[in-house]
Amino acid sequence: MEPNDSKHIRNIGIFAHVDAGKTTTTEQILFRSGRIRSLGSVDAGTAQTDFLEVERSRGISVRAAATRFTWQGATVNLVDTPGHVDFLSEVERSLRVMDGAVLILSAVEGVQAQTEVIWHALRERNIPTLIYVNKLDRVGADPLGTIKQIRRLLSPQAAPVQAPLGVEDSFSGAVSVLDDTAGDLGEAKAYLQLLEETVAEQDESLLLHYLDSGTLPKAELNQMLPSLTRSGELFPILFGASNRGIGIEPLMQAMVALLPPPEAVPDGPVSGVIFRIERDAAMGRIAYVRLYSGIIRNRDSVRNETQQIEEKVTQIRKIDGQKAEDVGLLAAGDIAAVCGWNQARIGDIIGCGDYVPGETRLAVPLLTVQVRWGNEAEYPAVVAALQELADEDPLLDLQWLQEQRELHLKVMGPIQIEVLTHLLHNRYGLKADFGEPSVIYKETPAQTGEGFIAYTMPKPCWAILRFHIEPGERGSGIAFSSVVRSERLLDRYQNEVARSVPEALQQGLFGWEVTDVKVTLVEGEHHVWHTHPLDFAVATPMGIMDGLSRIGVKLLEPMLSFRISVPEETGGKLMNELILMRGEFETPVVRQERMEIEGILPVATSLDFPARFGSLTKGRGALATFFAGYRECPPDVKAERVRRGVNPLDQSKYILAVRKALAGS
Repeated sequence: MEPNDSKHIRNIGIFAHVDAGKTTTTEQILFRSGRIRSLGSVDAGTAQTDFLEVERSRGISVRAAATRFTWQGATVNLVDTPGHVDFLSEVERSLRVMDGAVLILSAVEGVQAQTEVIWHALRERNIPTLIYVNKLDRVGADPLGTIKQIRRLLSPQAAPVQAPLGVEDSFSGAVSVLDDTAGDLGEAKAYLQLLEETVAEQDESLLLHYLDSGTLPKAELNQMLPSLTRSGELFPILFGASNRGIGIEPLMQAMVALLPPPEAVPDGPVSGVIFRIERDAAMGRIAYVRLYSGIIRNRDSVRNETQQIEEKVTQIRKIDGQKAEDVGLLAAGDIAAVCGWNQARIGDIIGCGDYVPGETRLAVPLLTVQVRWGNEAEYPAVVAALQELADEDPLLDLQWLQEQRELHLKVMGPIQIEVLTHLLHNRYGLKADFGEPSVIYKETPAQTGEGFIAYTMPKPCWAILRFHIEPGERGSGIAFSSVVRSERLLDRYQNEVARSVPEALQQGLFGWEVTDVKVTLVEGEHHVWHTHPLDFAVATPMGIMDGLSRIGVKLLEPMLSFRISVPEETGGKLMNELILMRGEFETPVVRQERMEIEGILPVATSLDFPARFGSLTKGRGALATFFAGYRECPPDVKAERVRRGVNPLDQSKYILAVRKALAGS
């Protein structure tokens, strides 16, 4: 294959709810394509793509694993992503670099909470998606029921391109509904009809033909499938039983035939993104790169646009699970692992950002935990290990309070804490434990007002700033603007202020991040001789905190939207629980002796709710939760966080501390 011939490449992510059989499906694909000689097993802890010790022992994937295989002349870069909600950040980073997706569901459990979260993210990015309904050999498998649920909860444009042969014990495979022999199977008619109706609705002339003759020409349908799938107008549904290897080859065929090749600019400037970082005992840090434009070769010096540095490539590897080969070259449209970039971090833009798509935010860590180490001598090693892990997962957002000798991390949930404990022990030989998780609050201005700073002493310095600060809409983040003319305050100084405002808002009056705020620079002054550019970086936090202390702040707390289905007799007890947790919910709906309740809950009051839910419903309830944003706390909720560094409200102490730090750097 030519290095720049990207039409033979597919970049595909495999996504699913936990336990839908995603890793087993990946194993089967690698086995059938000849990439591996024997099948691994998730239950036995021998799966190729589960190579962290914790993944093998828990039987869950916690890191996205990149692998590749060739099938019918196409090279497929396959990323197997974690299914557990605690590892959404891995899913989010994989989404950014995929051109196609396979979403796996279980024919028994159907659409689950995490399935919907992933589906919305795939649709937001408009990523062409195949839906693979797995576990048709299991007791309780219901293919038509699952299709109805997919069409109701995910998309009415999802339609089967296969019909299953038998179900449960008698399931023997699936046949294409467009195969001429499939028409003889009475069962396949219902599936074909669903496909015909869905396709006909996309095209007026086809709809007329369908209404006239009650059918569509199969040859035409076959021809239209790739373009409808690639444009996101159709989501083909396929069937299988991955643990028995049934339905895998037709799925591989569909991945190559229906999902799109990458859009690549072979002769453009280098433009790519790092979406994953790994450690290798021999090679050190390894950066997984998706390249959209240009070519990178071994020994090239490549610019890291995000960090404004250049680093040399020592080796370019194509990775297959745990095997790697040096290929020496990465071309536009492809994915590879690059060695030699020791400063690389996840999300860094390589070359220029012209062709790199934006990010999707799915994962919002809502909890913070303090790390404790058993042995004082291990303190430096624990710090170094966590800094490495935070490079691999930036959302951990490691906070190292050196004066207090404290380490804090942001996490998604309890399983992530378990995995971190495991990683510290297995990879670094360190024994550390984590305190009780506490909720991450935020702050927002209580009203509109002004902040002022005249930083003119001790000389040489001169920076005068006045900010207008007002509350923003919920979920709007930080908005900064300036109405100061550049002859009053030079543009380069104004840029320094703009850069410093988000930093200044990382810790408000109670130590939490300040959000949903509009900051306008309304007055600014520099001095021809005394001003140094960094004066404005020093002055901005003082001006912002001055404003916040005058106008006051309100605390915001994270909320979860929830959907609960429980046996009717436990509904009353559950509603009492929800009220005690400050939950709000719609009138419950009763369907077939089960009660369904939807509403919102504060994270702070419901930390142990998932654990208690099982006993409250005698194991017969289903609970789905999604992050629903931040909202104002009731006035009796008080929450403060230890501040890092000196508070800019103590201006003289703050100026000394910052000047000392700047001189030291």
